[in-house]
Amino acid sequence: MSSRINQSLAFLNNLRKIPLDEQSVDCLFSSKSFKAELLTQIEKAKYRIYLTALYLESDEAGSDILMALYAAKKANPALNIIVCIDYHRAQRGLIGEKKATSTNASWYQEIEKAQGLGVKIIGIPVKRKELFGVQHLKGFIFDEQILYSGASFNNIYLHQEERYRYDRYWLIHNVKLADSMVSFLNKEIISSGAVARLNTDVITPMSELKAAHKKLTRNLKQARFEYEGERTSDCLAVTPLCGLGTRNNKLNKTIRKLLQSAQQEIVIFTPYFNLPTAIERDIGALLKRGVKLSIVVGDKTANDFYIPKDKPFRTIGALPYLYETNLKRFATKHQKMLQSGQLKLNLWLHDQNSFHLKGLYVDNRFMMLTGHNLNPRAWRLDVENGLLIDDPKQQLKPLIDKESQQIFANTLLITDPSQLQGVNNYPDHVKKIIVRMRRTKADRIVKGII
Repeated sequence: MSSRINQSLAFLNNLRKIPLDEQSVDCLFSSKSFKAELLTQIEKAKYRIYLTALYLESDEAGSDILMALYAAKKANPALNIIVCIDYHRAQRGLIGEKKATSTNASWYQEIEKAQGLGVKIIGIPVKRKELFGVQHLKGFIFDEQILYSGASFNNIYLHQEERYRYDRYWLIHNVKLADSMVSFLNKEIISSGAVARLNTDVITPMSELKAAHKKLTRNLKQARFEYEGERTSDCLAVTPLCGLGTRNNKLNKTIRKLLQSAQQEIVIFTPYFNLPTAIERDIGALLKRGVKLSIVVGDKTANDFYIPKDKPFRTIGALPYLYETNLKRFATKHQKMLQSGQLKLNLWLHDQNSFHLKGLYVDNRFMMLTGHNLNPRAWRLDVENGLLIDDPKQQLKPLIDKESQQIFANTLLITDPSQLQGVNNYPDHVKKIIVRMRRTKADRIVKGII
Protein backbone atom coordinates (compact mmCIF):
# COMPACT_ATOMS: atom_id res chain seq x y z
CA MET A 1 0.00 0.00 0.00
CA SER A 2 1.43 3.39 -1.01
CA SER A 3 2.29 6.09 1.52
CA ARG A 4 -0.38 8.34 -0.07
CA ILE A 5 -3.08 5.75 0.60
CA ASN A 6 -1.83 5.20 4.15
CA GLN A 7 -1.77 8.94 4.87
CA SER A 8 -5.26 9.41 3.47
CA LEU A 9 -6.68 6.50 5.48
CA ALA A 10 -4.98 7.85 8.59
CA PHE A 11 -6.64 11.22 8.01
CA LEU A 12 -10.07 9.60 7.60
CA ASN A 13 -9.60 7.33 10.62
CA ASN A 14 -8.53 10.26 12.79
CA LEU A 15 -11.60 12.35 12.06
CA ARG A 16 -13.75 12.79 15.15
CA LYS A 17 -16.87 10.73 14.60
CA ILE A 18 -20.27 10.42 16.23
CA PRO A 19 -21.17 6.73 16.69
CA LEU A 20 -24.45 5.69 15.10
CA ASP A 21 -26.93 2.92 15.79
CA GLU A 22 -27.70 0.97 12.61
CA GLN A 23 -31.41 1.21 13.39
CA SER A 24 -31.18 5.02 13.51
CA VAL A 25 -30.33 5.33 9.80
CA ASP A 26 -32.79 5.00 6.95
CA CYS A 27 -33.09 6.01 3.30
CA LEU A 28 -35.95 7.22 1.13
CA PHE A 29 -36.04 6.31 -2.54
CA SER A 30 -38.27 8.83 -4.26
CA SER A 31 -39.02 12.54 -4.34
CA LYS A 32 -42.66 11.88 -3.45
CA SER A 33 -41.67 9.99 -0.30
CA PHE A 34 -39.30 12.86 0.49
CA LYS A 35 -42.15 15.35 0.48
CA ALA A 36 -44.36 13.04 2.55
CA GLU A 37 -41.56 12.62 5.10
CA LEU A 38 -41.00 16.38 5.32
CA LEU A 39 -44.67 16.97 6.09
CA THR A 40 -44.73 14.12 8.63
CA GLN A 41 -41.65 15.41 10.44
CA ILE A 42 -42.98 18.97 10.51
CA GLU A 43 -46.21 17.79 12.10
CA LYS A 44 -44.41 15.58 14.65
CA ALA A 45 -41.75 18.09 15.75
CA LYS A 46 -42.01 19.08 19.41
CA TYR A 47 -39.41 21.78 20.03
CA ARG A 48 -37.35 22.70 16.95
CA ILE A 49 -37.36 22.68 13.16
CA TYR A 50 -34.35 23.95 11.20
CA LEU A 51 -34.56 23.74 7.41
CA THR A 52 -31.45 24.66 5.40
CA ALA A 53 -31.62 24.79 1.61
CA LEU A 54 -30.85 27.03 -1.35
CA TYR A 55 -34.45 28.20 -1.71
CA LEU A 56 -38.10 27.82 -0.75
CA GLU A 57 -40.16 28.54 -3.88
CA SER A 58 -43.51 30.32 -4.01
CA ASP A 59 -45.26 27.51 -5.88
CA GLU A 60 -47.69 24.77 -4.83
CA ALA A 61 -45.13 22.46 -3.19
CA GLY A 62 -43.30 25.34 -1.54
CA SER A 63 -46.63 26.59 -0.21
CA ASP A 64 -47.43 23.14 1.19
CA ILE A 65 -44.19 23.18 3.17
CA LEU A 66 -44.49 26.77 4.38
CA MET A 67 -48.12 26.42 5.43
CA ALA A 68 -47.28 23.16 7.23
CA LEU A 69 -44.64 25.09 9.19
CA TYR A 70 -47.21 27.74 10.15
CA ALA A 71 -49.73 25.06 11.12
CA ALA A 72 -47.12 23.41 13.35
CA LYS A 73 -46.30 26.78 14.94
CA LYS A 74 -49.97 27.50 15.53
CA ALA A 75 -50.47 24.11 17.18
CA ASN A 76 -47.34 24.54 19.30
CA PRO A 77 -46.35 28.21 19.78
CA ALA A 78 -43.18 27.18 21.66
CA LEU A 79 -41.88 25.35 18.58
CA ASN A 80 -38.75 27.09 17.25
CA ILE A 81 -38.95 27.16 13.44
CA ILE A 82 -36.10 28.59 11.35
CA VAL A 83 -35.68 28.30 7.58
CA CYS A 84 -32.21 29.23 6.26
CA ILE A 85 -31.96 30.00 2.54
CA ASP A 86 -29.87 32.12 0.19
CA TYR A 87 -30.43 35.87 0.67
CA HIS A 88 -30.01 36.83 -3.00
CA ARG A 89 -31.88 33.89 -4.52
CA ALA A 90 -34.96 34.70 -2.44
CA GLN A 91 -35.16 38.25 -3.79
CA ARG A 92 -35.05 37.63 -7.52
CA GLY A 93 -37.20 35.86 -10.08
CA LEU A 94 -36.32 32.66 -11.90
CA ILE A 95 -33.32 32.70 -14.24
CA GLY A 96 -34.33 33.94 -17.67
CA GLU A 97 -37.53 35.60 -16.52
CA LYS A 98 -38.13 39.30 -17.01
CA LYS A 99 -37.85 41.49 -13.92
CA ALA A 100 -40.07 39.89 -11.31
CA THR A 101 -42.98 41.86 -9.91
CA SER A 102 -43.07 39.48 -6.94
CA THR A 103 -40.38 37.27 -5.45
CA ASN A 104 -40.14 34.44 -2.97
CA ALA A 105 -39.29 37.01 -0.30
CA SER A 106 -42.38 39.12 -1.00
CA TRP A 107 -44.45 35.94 -0.72
CA TYR A 108 -42.88 35.14 2.67
CA GLN A 109 -43.76 38.67 3.81
CA GLU A 110 -47.39 38.25 2.75
CA ILE A 111 -47.75 34.93 4.55
CA GLU A 112 -46.14 36.16 7.78
CA LYS A 113 -48.29 39.28 7.72
CA ALA A 114 -51.42 37.14 7.40
CA GLN A 115 -50.35 34.47 9.91
CA GLY A 116 -48.28 36.52 12.38
CA LEU A 117 -46.92 33.44 14.13
CA GLY A 118 -43.18 34.04 14.06
CA VAL A 119 -41.82 31.42 11.68
CA LYS A 120 -38.33 32.78 10.94
CA ILE A 121 -37.09 32.76 7.36
CA ILE A 122 -33.43 33.78 7.32
CA GLY A 123 -31.56 34.98 4.22
CA ILE A 124 -27.83 34.18 4.20
CA PRO A 125 -25.63 36.28 1.87
CA VAL A 126 -22.47 34.22 1.38
CA LYS A 127 -21.13 36.73 -1.14
CA ARG A 128 -22.24 40.26 -2.03
CA LYS A 129 -23.57 38.97 -5.37
CA GLU A 130 -25.17 35.59 -6.07
CA LEU A 131 -22.93 35.04 -9.11
CA PHE A 132 -19.89 34.73 -6.86
CA GLY A 133 -21.21 32.29 -4.29
CA VAL A 134 -24.39 31.10 -2.58
CA GLN A 135 -25.69 29.58 0.62
CA HIS A 136 -25.45 25.89 -0.30
CA LEU A 137 -25.61 24.25 3.14
CA LYS A 138 -28.17 21.44 3.29
CA GLY A 139 -30.00 19.49 5.97
CA PHE A 140 -33.38 19.48 7.73
CA ILE A 141 -33.50 18.99 11.51
CA PHE A 142 -36.67 18.03 13.37
CA ASP A 143 -35.92 17.74 17.10
CA GLU A 144 -33.29 14.94 17.07
CA GLN A 145 -34.00 13.72 13.52
CA ILE A 146 -31.94 14.78 10.50
CA LEU A 147 -33.27 14.43 6.96
CA TYR A 148 -30.33 15.11 4.64
CA SER A 149 -30.82 15.88 0.96
CA GLY A 150 -29.39 18.19 -1.69
CA ALA A 151 -32.92 19.22 -2.61
CA SER A 152 -34.59 22.59 -2.19
CA PHE A 153 -38.34 23.16 -1.89
CA ASN A 154 -40.40 23.54 -5.05
CA ASN A 155 -42.73 21.63 -7.33
CA ILE A 156 -40.09 19.65 -9.18
CA TYR A 157 -37.93 18.70 -6.19
CA LEU A 158 -41.03 17.53 -4.31
CA HIS A 159 -42.69 15.87 -7.34
CA GLN A 160 -45.81 17.99 -7.04
CA GLU A 161 -46.85 17.45 -10.65
CA GLU A 162 -45.69 15.04 -13.37
CA ARG A 163 -41.98 15.92 -13.36
CA TYR A 164 -39.51 15.41 -10.53
CA ARG A 165 -35.87 16.28 -9.78
CA TYR A 166 -34.16 13.23 -8.37
CA ASP A 167 -31.95 13.60 -5.31
CA ARG A 168 -30.78 11.58 -2.29
CA TYR A 169 -32.80 11.41 0.92
CA TRP A 170 -31.20 9.97 4.06
CA LEU A 171 -32.61 9.94 7.60
CA ILE A 172 -30.41 9.87 10.70
CA HIS A 173 -31.77 9.97 14.25
CA ASN A 174 -28.98 11.18 16.52
CA VAL A 175 -29.14 13.93 19.14
CA LYS A 176 -25.42 14.77 19.00
CA LEU A 177 -25.48 15.23 15.24
CA ALA A 178 -28.70 17.26 15.33
CA ASP A 179 -27.38 19.46 18.15
CA SER A 180 -24.12 20.00 16.27
CA MET A 181 -25.87 21.09 13.07
CA VAL A 182 -28.23 23.43 14.93
CA SER A 183 -25.38 24.88 16.99
CA PHE A 184 -23.39 25.57 13.82
CA LEU A 185 -26.27 27.48 12.26
CA ASN A 186 -26.96 29.50 15.41
CA LYS A 187 -23.38 30.29 16.37
CA GLU A 188 -21.72 30.80 12.99
CA ILE A 189 -24.57 32.23 10.90
CA ILE A 190 -27.83 33.28 12.54
CA SER A 191 -26.17 35.26 15.35
CA SER A 192 -23.55 36.81 13.04
CA GLY A 193 -25.42 40.03 12.30
CA ALA A 194 -24.80 39.39 8.60
CA VAL A 195 -28.12 37.71 7.84
CA ALA A 196 -31.58 39.19 7.30
CA ARG A 197 -35.12 38.11 8.09
CA LEU A 198 -36.89 37.68 4.78
CA ASN A 199 -40.46 37.68 6.11
CA THR A 200 -40.47 40.97 7.99
CA ASP A 201 -42.04 44.17 6.64
CA VAL A 202 -38.64 45.55 5.60
CA ILE A 203 -35.74 43.34 4.52
CA THR A 204 -32.34 44.67 5.54
CA PRO A 205 -30.50 45.68 2.34
CA MET A 206 -27.05 44.32 1.55
CA SER A 207 -25.56 47.80 1.98
CA GLU A 208 -26.36 47.64 5.71
CA LEU A 209 -24.87 44.18 6.13
CA LYS A 210 -21.43 44.92 4.62
CA ALA A 211 -19.29 45.05 7.77
CA ALA A 212 -20.89 42.02 9.40
CA HIS A 213 -20.89 40.20 6.08
CA LYS A 214 -17.10 40.47 5.72
CA LYS A 215 -16.71 38.94 9.16
CA LEU A 216 -19.21 36.17 8.36
CA THR A 217 -17.34 35.21 5.18
CA ARG A 218 -14.04 35.20 7.05
CA ASN A 219 -15.48 33.12 9.89
CA LEU A 220 -17.16 30.57 7.58
CA LYS A 221 -13.76 29.80 6.06
CA GLN A 222 -12.59 28.70 9.52
CA ALA A 223 -15.85 27.31 10.93
CA ARG A 224 -16.19 23.75 12.20
CA PHE A 225 -19.00 21.68 13.66
CA GLU A 226 -18.69 21.33 17.42
CA TYR A 227 -19.52 17.98 19.02
CA GLU A 228 -18.17 15.28 21.28
CA GLY A 229 -16.78 12.61 19.00
CA GLU A 230 -14.45 9.64 18.94
CA ARG A 231 -11.46 8.83 16.77
CA THR A 232 -12.57 5.38 15.75
CA SER A 233 -12.49 3.19 12.67
CA ASP A 234 -14.34 0.11 13.89
CA CYS A 235 -17.97 1.20 14.24
CA LEU A 236 -20.73 2.86 12.25
CA ALA A 237 -20.25 6.62 12.70
CA VAL A 238 -20.80 10.02 11.10
CA THR A 239 -18.67 13.16 10.79
CA PRO A 240 -20.34 16.49 9.89
CA LEU A 241 -18.14 18.66 7.64
CA CYS A 242 -18.33 22.10 6.09
CA GLY A 243 -16.20 24.44 4.03
CA LEU A 244 -15.93 27.69 2.08
CA GLY A 245 -13.08 28.65 -0.24
CA THR A 246 -9.94 26.75 -1.15
CA ARG A 247 -7.86 27.28 2.00
CA ASN A 248 -8.55 25.28 5.20
CA ASN A 249 -11.66 23.77 3.61
CA LYS A 250 -12.24 20.62 5.65
CA LEU A 251 -14.98 19.29 3.36
CA ASN A 252 -12.89 19.69 0.20
CA LYS A 253 -9.88 18.13 1.91
CA THR A 254 -11.93 15.14 3.06
CA ILE A 255 -13.33 14.58 -0.42
CA ARG A 256 -9.77 14.49 -1.78
CA LYS A 257 -8.66 12.12 0.98
CA LEU A 258 -11.53 9.79 0.08
CA LEU A 259 -10.35 9.68 -3.53
CA GLN A 260 -6.71 9.26 -2.51
CA SER A 261 -7.52 6.47 -0.03
CA ALA A 262 -9.44 4.30 -2.50
CA GLN A 263 -8.06 0.82 -3.10
CA GLN A 264 -10.88 -1.06 -4.83
CA GLU A 265 -13.88 0.91 -6.10
CA ILE A 266 -15.48 4.38 -6.03
CA VAL A 267 -18.90 5.59 -7.13
CA ILE A 268 -19.35 9.33 -7.72
CA PHE A 269 -22.68 11.08 -8.22
CA THR A 270 -22.67 14.57 -9.74
CA PRO A 271 -25.34 16.42 -11.73
CA TYR A 272 -22.96 18.83 -13.48
CA PHE A 273 -19.81 17.38 -15.02
CA ASN A 274 -17.23 20.11 -14.49
CA LEU A 275 -14.57 18.70 -12.17
CA PRO A 276 -12.14 20.92 -10.25
CA THR A 277 -8.53 20.45 -11.34
CA ALA A 278 -7.60 18.83 -8.02
CA ILE A 279 -10.37 16.22 -8.39
CA GLU A 280 -9.32 15.49 -11.97
CA ARG A 281 -5.77 14.82 -10.76
CA ASP A 282 -6.95 12.53 -7.99
CA ILE A 283 -9.19 10.61 -10.40
CA GLY A 284 -6.32 10.22 -12.87
CA ALA A 285 -4.10 8.85 -10.09
CA LEU A 286 -6.65 6.35 -8.78
CA LEU A 287 -7.34 5.06 -12.29
CA LYS A 288 -3.60 4.56 -12.83
CA ARG A 289 -3.36 2.40 -9.72
CA GLY A 290 -6.24 0.20 -10.92
CA VAL A 291 -9.15 1.44 -8.81
CA LYS A 292 -12.55 0.90 -10.42
CA LEU A 293 -14.51 4.11 -10.88
CA SER A 294 -18.20 4.57 -11.67
CA ILE A 295 -19.49 8.08 -12.33
CA VAL A 296 -23.22 8.71 -12.48
CA VAL A 297 -24.14 11.99 -14.17
CA GLY A 298 -27.35 13.30 -15.66
CA ASP A 299 -27.88 13.28 -19.40
CA LYS A 300 -27.88 16.84 -20.78
CA THR A 301 -31.67 16.63 -21.16
CA ALA A 302 -31.91 15.73 -17.44
CA ASN A 303 -30.03 18.88 -16.45
CA ASP A 304 -31.77 21.65 -14.48
CA PHE A 305 -30.85 24.17 -17.18
CA TYR A 306 -31.88 22.17 -20.24
CA ILE A 307 -34.44 23.94 -22.42
CA PRO A 308 -36.60 21.62 -24.60
CA LYS A 309 -36.61 22.34 -28.32
CA ASP A 310 -40.23 23.50 -28.21
CA LYS A 311 -39.43 26.26 -25.69
CA PRO A 312 -37.80 29.66 -26.41
CA PHE A 313 -34.04 29.34 -26.08
CA ARG A 314 -32.01 31.45 -23.64
CA THR A 315 -28.24 31.60 -23.26
CA ILE A 316 -28.40 29.74 -19.94
CA GLY A 317 -29.67 26.76 -21.95
CA ALA A 318 -26.17 26.20 -23.33
CA LEU A 319 -24.92 24.98 -19.94
CA PRO A 320 -26.03 21.33 -20.30
CA TYR A 321 -24.14 21.17 -23.61
CA LEU A 322 -21.02 22.60 -21.96
CA TYR A 323 -21.22 19.90 -19.30
CA GLU A 324 -21.56 17.24 -22.01
CA THR A 325 -18.49 18.54 -23.86
CA ASN A 326 -16.56 18.22 -20.57
CA LEU A 327 -17.79 14.65 -20.19
CA LYS A 328 -16.89 13.75 -23.77
CA ARG A 329 -13.39 15.19 -23.28
CA PHE A 330 -13.00 13.17 -20.08
CA ALA A 331 -14.21 9.98 -21.79
CA THR A 332 -11.78 10.51 -24.65
CA LYS A 333 -8.87 11.10 -22.28
CA HIS A 334 -9.61 7.87 -20.40
CA GLN A 335 -10.90 5.87 -23.37
CA LYS A 336 -8.73 2.81 -22.71
CA MET A 337 -10.07 2.45 -19.15
CA LEU A 338 -13.59 3.16 -20.37
CA GLN A 339 -13.41 0.32 -22.86
CA SER A 340 -11.81 -2.09 -20.38
CA GLY A 341 -14.62 -1.48 -17.90
CA GLN A 342 -12.39 -0.07 -15.17
CA LEU A 343 -14.07 3.29 -15.74
CA LYS A 344 -17.85 3.34 -16.07
CA LEU A 345 -19.76 6.44 -17.12
CA ASN A 346 -23.47 6.14 -16.43
CA LEU A 347 -25.86 8.68 -17.95
CA TRP A 348 -29.07 9.05 -15.96
CA LEU A 349 -32.24 9.71 -17.94
CA HIS A 350 -35.86 9.06 -16.99
CA ASP A 351 -38.58 10.55 -19.16
CA GLN A 352 -38.65 14.36 -18.73
CA ASN A 353 -37.27 14.33 -15.19
CA SER A 354 -34.01 15.82 -13.97
CA PHE A 355 -31.03 14.58 -11.97
CA HIS A 356 -29.58 16.26 -8.87
CA LEU A 357 -27.66 13.54 -7.00
CA LYS A 358 -24.34 14.29 -5.27
CA GLY A 359 -21.94 12.25 -3.18
CA LEU A 360 -19.48 9.35 -3.10
CA TYR A 361 -19.22 5.69 -2.08
CA VAL A 362 -15.66 4.51 -1.42
CA ASP A 363 -14.50 0.90 -1.00
CA ASN A 364 -17.86 -0.23 0.46
CA ARG A 365 -16.93 1.65 3.62
CA PHE A 366 -17.25 5.43 3.32
CA MET A 367 -20.34 7.26 2.10
CA MET A 368 -20.41 11.03 1.61
CA LEU A 369 -23.83 12.68 1.72
CA THR A 370 -23.51 16.23 0.47
CA GLY A 371 -24.94 19.06 -1.59
CA HIS A 372 -21.43 19.66 -3.00
CA ASN A 373 -21.55 19.60 -6.81
CA LEU A 374 -17.88 18.62 -7.24
CA ASN A 375 -17.38 21.58 -9.57
CA PRO A 376 -15.13 24.68 -9.38
CA ARG A 377 -17.98 26.83 -8.11
CA ALA A 378 -18.68 24.57 -5.13
CA TRP A 379 -14.93 24.08 -4.60
CA ARG A 380 -14.16 27.82 -4.38
CA LEU A 381 -17.26 29.98 -4.01
CA ASP A 382 -20.24 28.35 -2.28
CA VAL A 383 -20.51 27.44 1.40
CA GLU A 384 -21.08 23.68 1.50
CA ASN A 385 -21.55 20.92 4.03
CA GLY A 386 -21.69 17.14 4.07
CA LEU A 387 -22.05 14.09 6.29
CA LEU A 388 -19.30 11.47 6.02
CA ILE A 389 -20.59 8.08 7.14
CA ASP A 390 -17.97 5.49 8.08
CA ASP A 391 -19.45 1.99 7.80
CA PRO A 392 -16.54 -0.48 8.30
CA LYS A 393 -18.84 -3.46 8.94
CA GLN A 394 -21.15 -2.63 6.02
CA GLN A 395 -24.18 -2.38 8.25
CA LEU A 396 -25.88 0.03 5.84
CA LYS A 397 -25.14 -2.04 2.74
CA PRO A 398 -28.78 -3.18 2.26
CA LEU A 399 -29.91 0.47 2.15
CA ILE A 400 -27.01 1.52 -0.06
CA ASP A 401 -27.64 -1.36 -2.44
CA LYS A 402 -31.32 -0.49 -2.69
CA GLU A 403 -30.56 3.18 -3.33
CA SER A 404 -27.96 2.23 -5.95
CA GLN A 405 -30.36 -0.16 -7.68
CA GLN A 406 -32.93 2.64 -7.87
CA ILE A 407 -30.38 5.09 -9.29
CA PHE A 408 -28.74 2.80 -11.85
CA ALA A 409 -32.09 1.51 -13.13
CA ASN A 410 -32.41 4.65 -15.25
CA THR A 411 -28.84 4.92 -16.53
CA LEU A 412 -27.17 4.22 -19.84
CA LEU A 413 -23.61 2.86 -19.72
CA ILE A 414 -21.20 4.81 -21.94
CA THR A 415 -18.51 2.52 -23.31
CA ASP A 416 -17.14 4.82 -26.01
CA PRO A 417 -16.87 8.63 -26.35
CA SER A 418 -18.73 8.44 -29.66
CA GLN A 419 -21.94 7.75 -27.71
CA LEU A 420 -21.82 11.35 -26.51
CA GLN A 421 -22.73 14.15 -28.88
CA GLY A 422 -20.09 16.66 -29.93
CA VAL A 423 -20.35 20.37 -30.69
CA ASN A 424 -20.95 19.70 -34.40
CA ASN A 425 -24.13 17.81 -33.51
CA TYR A 426 -25.61 20.58 -31.37
CA PRO A 427 -28.35 23.01 -32.46
CA ASP A 428 -26.90 25.99 -34.36
CA HIS A 429 -27.67 28.51 -31.59
CA VAL A 430 -25.83 26.34 -29.04
CA LYS A 431 -22.94 25.69 -31.39
CA LYS A 432 -22.46 29.43 -31.97
CA ILE A 433 -22.31 30.14 -28.24
CA ILE A 434 -19.76 27.41 -27.54
CA VAL A 435 -17.55 28.29 -30.52
CA ARG A 436 -17.62 31.97 -29.58
CA MET A 437 -16.69 31.15 -25.99
CA ARG A 438 -13.77 29.01 -27.09
CA ARG A 439 -12.54 31.63 -29.52
CA THR A 440 -12.53 34.35 -26.86
CA LYS A 441 -11.36 31.90 -24.15
CA ALA A 442 -14.46 32.82 -22.14
CA ASP A 443 -15.06 29.11 -21.57
CA ARG A 444 -12.24 29.14 -18.99
CA ILE A 445 -13.98 31.88 -17.03
CA VAL A 446 -17.35 30.17 -17.27
CA LYS A 447 -15.84 26.86 -16.11
CA GLY A 448 -14.82 28.54 -12.87
CA ILE A 449 -18.30 29.73 -11.93
CA ILE A 450 -20.55 26.83 -13.03
